[in-house]
Amino acid sequence: MENTTLKIVYADSHLGVRGDGFEYLFSYQMGGLSSLKKDGTEWMYRPPKPALWRPVTDNDRGNGFHYKSGIWLAADAFIRAESASVCIDGEPITLPLGPENNKYTGEETAREAKITFVYKTITSPSTDIDISYTVTPDGRIRVDGFFHGQKGLPELPVFGIRMIMPTVATGYTYEGLSGETYPDRKCGGVHGEYEVEGLPVSNYLVPQECGMHMDTDWVRIRRNTTLSNVRNSDKESELCVSKAKEKFAFTALPYTPMEIECADHIEALPLPRRTVLTVYGAVRGVGGMDSWGADVEDFCHVSAEEDISVSFVLS
Repeated sequence: MENTTLKIVYADSHLGVRGDGFEYLFSYQMGGLSSLKKDGTEWMYRPPKPALWRPVTDNDRGNGFHYKSGIWLAADAFIRAESASVCIDGEPITLPLGPENNKYTGEETAREAKITFVYKTITSPSTDIDISYTVTPDGRIRVDGFFHGQKGLPELPVFGIRMIMPTVATGYTYEGLSGETYPDRKCGGVHGEYEVEGLPVSNYLVPQECGMHMDTDWVRIRRNTTLSNVRNSDKESELCVSKAKEKFAFTALPYTPMEIECADHIEALPLPRRTVLTVYGAVRGVGGMDSWGADVEDFCHVSAEEDISVSFVLS
């Protein structure tokens, strides 16, 4: 019989949501989904955060994009949740921190739990970014990110949500365009279902942005190691990210943008330890129309003065 309710635990600094085969923890202090366990496998190393930077490309260097928009690198690295709110079955409740949570028994249930975190950027002017998680009894988590456009902010390289997983994935399968694609590099992509072994990084002399997949319907990440790096000999575990309404772009790499940015040559990259999955609602093009240096075409710019959204479902 299908489970129709969630078990809710109102802890002092976390909201716990449990169901058949899954346990999720949302941390008010850390500002996000701090633990995602499916059938005992942990999928979160750090809570998801807004993604506001992608590594600089040779073309970006040629046209000085990083000098004009470099503030987004700092905003990406130094961002935290300013506030959190909780809705249970569509009704807002007082944030259940202690001692407010003393009124709960530990046996509460719900048909839906929604937790929203509001982040404030360190840019000048500053702006807000909302990330909300809506959990239903089937274990699905709908994730909605919203960037509030602000006049006076420089162009963004990307906007999305970045998730860091505890160990290196063995690979991923996705439905979308073949190969590596960007807003100005999609014509050769053929829609279909594709399997990728490992987490490949383009072997550029100077590490830079790579691995983007546009117009994606879903992606399934596979891991066969646990949080302690012990190999699971029984089976691979999968986490699926699927579109909520609109198709999305994604990268699945073993490095954060900061790790790639800090490596001046390919051999300076550290040994892979994590899986960095980023789901994007907006992506800047890569250009390259005049031997690397001309600005990207108009439709490939990402304005920070306009609202941007991204939505997907974790299952």
